[in-house]
Amino acid sequence: MSEAPTADASTTTNACPECEGRPETTRGETVCGDCGLVLSEYRIDHGPEWRSFADDDTDPKRTGAPLTRSRHDRGLSTEIGRSTRVKGRKRRRLARMRRQHNRARISTKRERNQVYAFTEIRRLTSALSLPERIRDHACSLFDSAQSEDLLRGRSLEGFAAACVYAACRVARVSRTVDEVAAAAKATEAEQTAAYDAINRELGLPVGPIDPTEYVPRFASQLDLAGDVERRAREYVAEAVDAGLAVGRNPSGVAAACLYTAARDSDADLTQREAADAAGVTPVTLRSTYQKLRDDE
Repeated sequence: MSEAPTADASTTTNACPECEGRPETTRGETVCGDCGLVLSEYRIDHGPEWRSFADDDTDPKRTGAPLTRSRHDRGLSTEIGRSTRVKGRKRRRLARMRRQHNRARISTKRERNQVYAFTEIRRLTSALSLPERIRDHACSLFDSAQSEDLLRGRSLEGFAAACVYAACRVARVSRTVDEVAAAAKATEAEQTAAYDAINRELGLPVGPIDPTEYVPRFASQLDLAGDVERRAREYVAEAVDAGLAVGRNPSGVAAACLYTAARDSDADLTQREAADAAGVTPVTLRSTYQKLRDDE
């Protein structure tokens, strides 16, 4: 006669394959209570594969933060933190350990360049309000450019800005060269030279920018009504079908369509305001506006 299960044991519903007995699970091990056959000896943890330090006492999750492309070591390295409660010799020892740890974490010039460039990419994507997928893709593009030896003779800041702009172009996120250059530490010439090298050597899957991508952002920036934005989208579609957008600045085309729609709705919008929102001159906007009026 088998003994009753203890308090820390649970009875499973499946029968023993040998004797049709009743298996019992104790401390992660499943054993048949009749014949003693060990059915399972490993406990499966069905919890998440990351760890949150916000509430360790109530939610002890495992294994740390997820991997990320925005770090040169994919986020696998550790950091020695700081504490105001540590004083004297222990504090000096921790500072010395932190310094030595930071030196050992970056062992080559390649990794040092990656740390600097990835930091600049994270700063740029944050300043431009770009999603994490753009940040990770930009870091991946920089890694590929470094592997192809494209950085020789060019600035790291220019390549960081070019990678962010290239990631926006691939993902069809509306950001102009001027917007990225304004937030970057590199000049527009350095960014353009780096982007040309990336596009030529890596073969980026980019095509012409659709002016429609700029319409919602410019409409929000100019505080225009929803019907003006919808009419501007229609003007953009008409301009694309008529071939008016070929060879023209897509942001200028979007601004001209918004200005045209605003004129139709008697909205308070000047050519200078629309051109400033798109980063073009009023002459550029006016030429597209006249073409749209001529085709009506």
